[in-house]
Amino acid sequence: MPTQLTPAQAWQKLKDGNERFVSGNVKHPSQSADRRKELQITQNPFATIFGCSDSRVAAEIIFDRGLGDLFVVRTAGHTVDTTVIGTIEYAVNLLDTPLIIVLGHDKCGAIHAAAQTLASGEQPSGFIRALTDRVIPSIVGFTKQDGALDQFTENQLRTEHVKHTGEMLHGYSAAIAAAVAEGRLAIVGLEYDLEDGKAHLVNVIGDIGEVA
Repeated sequence: MPTQLTPAQAWQKLKDGNERFVSGNVKHPSQSADRRKELQITQNPFATIFGCSDSRVAAEIIFDRGLGDLFVVRTAGHTVDTTVIGTIEYAVNLLDTPLIIVLGHDKCGAIHAAAQTLASGEQPSGFIRALTDRVIPSIVGFTKQDGALDQFTENQLRTEHVKHTGEMLHGYSAAIAAAVAEGRLAIVGLEYDLEDGKAHLVNVIGDIGEVA
């Protein structure tokens, strides 16, 4: 088994990978036939990525990683339910991943739908409503504190939703909170920019060392 990384070391690997992706100097690590054979028996991902299902935000690509590097969980608008929390707890408790990334992005359809629902009072059809119902608490809590909905851009609402998602994972899961308290886990909120490919830091729960 590889040496266990600290949250700070895992964060640095992701930052380095995203910088390679942005610059176009990608290495495509962990994508060889040998790597595939190494992973037949076990896995040891160094980070859990909880992101949006949007096809333009593929974690292994934007962080320039490969097979076995990342434990990826995706739902539209990175919406949280008990299955998501259980899946992330599996990564933390059984796979010992030292880092959880909450990965939002601009032009998110789930954020747009939730904002439209609040503004118009009209609910989306079918089970899409289940998504907006899970995004709305992030937006409502933000606007109640700081002002009316129409004062904020969807980018600002997205930022708040990323923060709120990380806080929900930390607050709802005793296992995740304990790992953060012990210093073996950190939760990092990021926003991915579709135009330049950069993953921008939003917030941190735990210790990832110095933040530039």
